[in-house]
Amino acid sequence: MTVVTALIVFVVGAIVGFFANHFLSSSNQEQRKLAEQVNKSDAALSQYKLDVADHLESSAKLLDKMNNTCQTAMKQMEESTQLLQKVTTSDADGMPFFSQETQEQLAQTAGLRHPKRETKQKVSSTEAPLDYSGEASGLFIDQKQPDTSKAS
Repeated sequence: MTVVTALIVFVVGAIVGFFANHFLSSSNQEQRKLAEQVNKSDAALSQYKLDVADHLESSAKLLDKMNNTCQTAMKQMEESTQLLQKVTTSDADGMPFFSQETQEQLAQTAGLRHPKRETKQKVSSTEAPLDYSGEASGLFIDQKQPDTSKAS
């Protein structure tokens, strides 16, 4: 009987051990999967941080370039404004758009192209304009129109 009892205790212990190992090992597998997901998420987060830092750095460089370009353009505009302010009306008269010879030739050709127009004296009339007639015409004739809706 002691052998049978020992055998029964051994079988019961084996069954309990099998189920305990099965449940404990599945929780260990879940913990390993969760740990892997945490590691992947941490790696993705660190990569995202690096990407954001690179983006901000390149944006700062572009803004610095834009600032330098704007400053250069402002300096150029100031120089141009100063040069324009130095020009006086006497300088402008000294540098006409056309030379004196060209201006004379233009004046001569303008006189040839456009002879002086004769001014016509206005004639006052007491008659009605020609576009008004004394009789009804067209659509305004008071006549009965033939009916075209009836079939012949």
